[in-house]
Amino acid sequence: MNKNVILSCAVTGAGETTEKSSHVPISPKEIADSAIKAAKAGATIAHIHVRDPKTGKLSHDISLFQEVVERIREADTDVIINITAGGGGDWVPSDEDPTKGGEGTDIQTPEERHEPVGLLLPEICTLDCGSVNFGDQIYISLVHGLEDKHN
Repeated sequence: MNKNVILSCAVTGAGETTEKSSHVPISPKEIADSAIKAAKAGATIAHIHVRDPKTGKLSHDISLFQEVVERIREADTDVIINITAGGGGDWVPSDEDPTKGGEGTDIQTPEERHEPVGLLLPEICTLDCGSVNFGDQIYISLVHGLEDKHN
């Protein structure tokens, strides 16, 4: 029986974690430094989400992912980089009309979700294969259907 342990560390967590703790890293440097520190403490995988440095809110900005990944790769660690591909799937029903997305809804096309992965080529990435109730929101894993979103 294999007793090896793989420890994955999402240093920012998913969702709006900066509202829950002042210790959540926000800037790309803070996120990378936290991932490197976790790796040196024994984490095998650094699961990467990024934040808007000005607001601390979730971000999908590829340049933020790129800075985090570059900083981790330049460090003296062999941590496996795992860029999330699960962002942009948050549906928060509107209080007035639950058939419409309310505040906190963040939906992206599959192509938008996977863009940082294709650009930065992490060792692994997450792929959410289904939808799930997640607290007061629903995580929606779209596979198609938003092709005309920007038209």
